Amino acid sequence: MHPYNFHTTMEENNLANLLKLSVHHVGNKVNGGELLLSKNDLDLSDGSFRNAITKFFLESFEWLEFYNFTFSNEEVQLNPIFTFCERIFQNHELFNSVSEEIGTHLFETANHPQIKNGDLLIGLFENVLLEDELVDVIGIFKSENKQSFLNVEMQNHSCNVKLFEGIQLDKLDKACLVFNTHREFGYKITILDRSNKVSEAQYWREQFLNVKPAEDAYHFTKDFMQVTKNFITKQLPKDTDINKSEQVDLLNRSLDYFKTKTSFDKNEFEEVVFQDPVVRESFKHYEPGNNKPSPMDFDNNFEISDNAVKKQSKVYKSIIKLDKNFHIYVHGDRELIEQGRDPDGRKFYKIYFNEES
Repeated sequence: MHPYNFHTTMEENNLANLLKLSVHHVGNKVNGGELLLSKNDLDLSDGSFRNAITKFFLESFEWLEFYNFTFSNEEVQLNPIFTFCERIFQNHELFNSVSEEIGTHLFETANHPQIKNGDLLIGLFENVLLEDELVDVIGIFKSENKQSFLNVEMQNHSCNVKLFEGIQLDKLDKACLVFNTHREFGYKITILDRSNKVSEAQYWREQFLNVKPAEDAYHFTKDFMQVTKNFITKQLPKDTDINKSEQVDLLNRSLDYFKTKTSFDKNEFEEVVFQDPVVRESFKHYEPGNNKPSPMDFDNNFEISDNAVKKQSKVYKSIIKLDKNFHIYVHGDRELIEQGRDPDGRKFYKIYFNEES
């Protein structure tokens, strides 16, 4: 593995500048859509237009989760988008002709009948700050949904209003930024895909870009926390008679470990979270299937990403749901909550506390 970590903020990217921009229309060929390629890049002499485009495009991303280009057998040189970006980084004069090849590649890979037609915008930026390095960046943006807007003009003390349809820059449907750094690992990439939960939308990430998660602190932290959560909530109830309060306790211990530590130690984590030796051994050999990572797939040590912990903590639900009547939020000592059953067979929880507010 080749771990690396990035700390990036768009507020520090005030030197970023858009050098070139091309726009193409990519239809769905399965449905008879057309590919319309522009032979020239756009005129960017209007500084206000250029600055607005730069701001909206770069601020569309969270700058947290990064990817690398990949290909079968890790032969990244065979990935078309990798080679297109490499050619542009090496020679900016090739920008528009290579952008046409990118548009053609998208047209050929977007072959599901449900994929929408759209406008493809490809930009070349300079002086984009990634951690402490200023790098060139290629942005690939697809807008699949036109927005209606009114243009109001005052002429001779009267209003003239016209209805137009266009691209709403801060609501791009699909996009990626390719940073000219870590080329040997397949470049650094960040992705935006507002419809990635739909099966046919996976083409953007899997067929068109063909990327894999970067091996950095963010993904190590995120993936290990997901593995732990799935083990506690899905596998343990199958293997043991663990109740909900015990599950919540394990989730809280796991989350507390990642919140209070700066670096991860697998042996320490397992001993702190899974105090029962039988459960600990079960976790060590947990195989979630479906090509998802298991605990054995991770290094014994890695740096913990605060951003990943914050994001994952939102899905670590410390809640016990009781029928449709009550929710119990458990944040602390499990010894203060007991589960039982009364003589009539009804289940109950007994909760101990000192103060209420």
